[in-house]
Amino acid sequence: MPINVMIVDDSAVVRQVMEDVLKRHHDIKVIATAADPIFAMTKMQQQWPDVIVLDIEMPRMDGITFLKKIMSTRPTPVVICSTLTEKGADITMEALAAGALSAITKPTLGLRNFLQDSSSDLVSAIRAAACARVGRLRTAPMVADPSRVKLPGAPAPKLTADAVLDAPVANSHLPTTEKIVAVGTSTGGTQALEVVLSALPRNSPGIVVVQHMPEKFTQSFARRLDSLSQIDVKEAEHNDRIVPGRALIAPGGKHMVVKRSGAQYFVEVIDGPLVSRHRPSVDVLFRSVAKAAGRNAVGVIMTGMGDDGARGMKEMFDTGAKTFAQDEASCVVFGMPKEAIEHGGVSEVVSLSQVAGVIERHGR
Repeated sequence: MPINVMIVDDSAVVRQVMEDVLKRHHDIKVIATAADPIFAMTKMQQQWPDVIVLDIEMPRMDGITFLKKIMSTRPTPVVICSTLTEKGADITMEALAAGALSAITKPTLGLRNFLQDSSSDLVSAIRAAACARVGRLRTAPMVADPSRVKLPGAPAPKLTADAVLDAPVANSHLPTTEKIVAVGTSTGGTQALEVVLSALPRNSPGIVVVQHMPEKFTQSFARRLDSLSQIDVKEAEHNDRIVPGRALIAPGGKHMVVKRSGAQYFVEVIDGPLVSRHRPSVDVLFRSVAKAAGRNAVGVIMTGMGDDGARGMKEMFDTGAKTFAQDEASCVVFGMPKEAIEHGGVSEVVSLSQVAGVIERHGR
């Protein structure tokens, strides 16, 4: 059976571009388009879609209001279509917190550019959303916003991911008791990360995170997590140190690798090709952590579609790291954890509610 999709966007051009893209895929069927949520609700009474691709800024009713109505009455997988602006990114974070599964960038440069640059993201997002169990989405409670200290970073070098992964790690075998935690996640991960990071105390071990997300959205995402958490959360910059009480989020469109100098860990943010169909890639992060930290690392793989992270987690496991996968019962999409388990790289399977405790206990 094809995935029945509804496109809700006030731009007729955007609706047509998306529909033309999706017609090329036999497993996806556009059953309706609508210029705003009011028209959409009328059409949805006739046939309810499996996935909704939703704009945010529209006349008569905005996308956030529409999203909240859907999630409170009949939870349905929603993919947000947003502009690559700071305002668009901030509103997208609000939509993800309200229950949207993922976000793609709006096609603003015409059909040809969209077909070349973003159409695969749209198709992948729809397929992942169709597999999701939206009833398992959770959001984190707000906590007091502590003072934050943001450290400056240096420009990133232009390197290939493979070259970085194959490079030797300086001083990786010097004694150290410093623990670091590497986390990888995708569809449903924005809400899962809120649950986990907001539950951690300020003295938690240093954390590095890859969440599959478009370029420029990760900065807003990190700011949101920072406001919800006792630990400091920031979008990673080149040469940022990994220190207790801080989580570094890989920037969208860049790979993040962990390196070690003496007893200290830091990250490099690099350009490079897609790895496991993603940039940033969980595999790139996990493989670098295996080389740099070995048994001093803790790995966590959570909800998401596909197999990104499975091979990297196996490398972490083989070097003595403690590795954990989120269980199927609490996952929105069990794909990534399932693949990691099947690759033999998981020490223990835990529920989402246990992940913060695992990080705190094994990261000491």
